[in-house]
Amino acid sequence: MGSGALAFMMAFKLLTLVLFVAMSVYLAPWHIPVDTWWSLVLLFVVVDVAWYCNHRFSHRVRIGWAAHQAHHSSEYFNFGTALRQKWNPWSEAIFWAPLPLLGFEPWTIYVAFGANLVYQFFSHTESIGKLPAPIEFIFNTPSHHRVHHGSDPEYLDKNYGGILIVWDRMFGTFQPELHRPTYGLTSPVGTYNVFKLQYHEYGNIARDVRRAVGWKNKLGYIVGPPGWKPADQQADISEPVRATA
Repeated sequence: MGSGALAFMMAFKLLTLVLFVAMSVYLAPWHIPVDTWWSLVLLFVVVDVAWYCNHRFSHRVRIGWAAHQAHHSSEYFNFGTALRQKWNPWSEAIFWAPLPLLGFEPWTIYVAFGANLVYQFFSHTESIGKLPAPIEFIFNTPSHHRVHHGSDPEYLDKNYGGILIVWDRMFGTFQPELHRPTYGLTSPVGTYNVFKLQYHEYGNIARDVRRAVGWKNKLGYIVGPPGWKPADQQADISEPVRATA
């Protein structure tokens, strides 16, 4: 899954780089310098906010979750889990697109995002407990990210932060680690077939859309949260279909 993600992400990022360069050259009203300390700090913060927004979208919008759920399919939590990456990172472009328009040089966006992902790799571990309180308050630590990968009801849809956890504290999605999480999806896939792990939820969406009556319900199965059903079927819902990760 990690090797496939590298190939797909390279192709995707080359395409979006061309688009972002065009946006920067022809549409950006100004350009932020790349050789000052404040521009680097600003880029770091803006990229982390964009990550939070994209990550939250990937959990709360089913078509986004269809791509992201592969990362959450592991029932273990270690560095190997960090390599279980999606093969269709299409939603990232939506949240990165404002950055070249704000004046950030496109290549710097990719460097900052790469550094963000490297940091997040090391948060996928059970070997480190809680860190000193000031660090836990500001940064996304292994403790916070264990919560994010938990399928327990109190842990679902929490702790979306990349490097900083302050966005979760600000926007009401923070949850401290209370006990060892139960990892994986609320509805386990139960397979090692890499193609099913990556794409099965797209098939589920197509099935639900095909069976739905009316365009409103069809759209709901695509852009509603995971586990969404029409109002007349809400009584059948016992818990959400895994909105984590």
